[in-house]
Amino acid sequence: MSEKITTCLWFDNQAEEAAEYYASVFEGGKVLDVARYGEGGPGPAGQAITVRFEIEGRSFTALNGGPAFTFSEAVSFVVDCSSQEEMDRYWAELSQGGSESQCGWLKDKYGVSWQVIPSVLGQLIGGPDPEGSQRAMQAMLAMGKLDIAALQKAYDGR
Repeated sequence: MSEKITTCLWFDNQAEEAAEYYASVFEGGKVLDVARYGEGGPGPAGQAITVRFEIEGRSFTALNGGPAFTFSEAVSFVVDCSSQEEMDRYWAELSQGGSESQCGWLKDKYGVSWQVIPSVLGQLIGGPDPEGSQRAMQAMLAMGKLDIAALQKAYDGR
């Protein structure tokens, strides 16, 4: 591993499936290696123990650790998108089989929380016009998937 700190995601028994899924969602994503249980291990022989994968240049480890722990919104991954089309694509792919929430948040089919946000969001909700920022914030609070044009319109007061 070349990174000093990486992320480990604990799954019941879907680590390999999840790693392959995430690698397919993000361009250039790939599964790096899979360590499997042997005969007499705590899991079924041949099942993945850990799966190392990479998305957007970051390394992750998916671990089949059993049902003891599950994901919560306390930890989420933020996908910074440069266009509405990019946001729409990630929203559609990551929410499929999962659940949509508000303000650009969703849970994927494994229960992992994601925030799919536009790069311009910080400028709209923290911009130099306090009233515009407040309008953009109120607009965002009413949205599930974020709409860049609607946020900009709210900021501009149109």
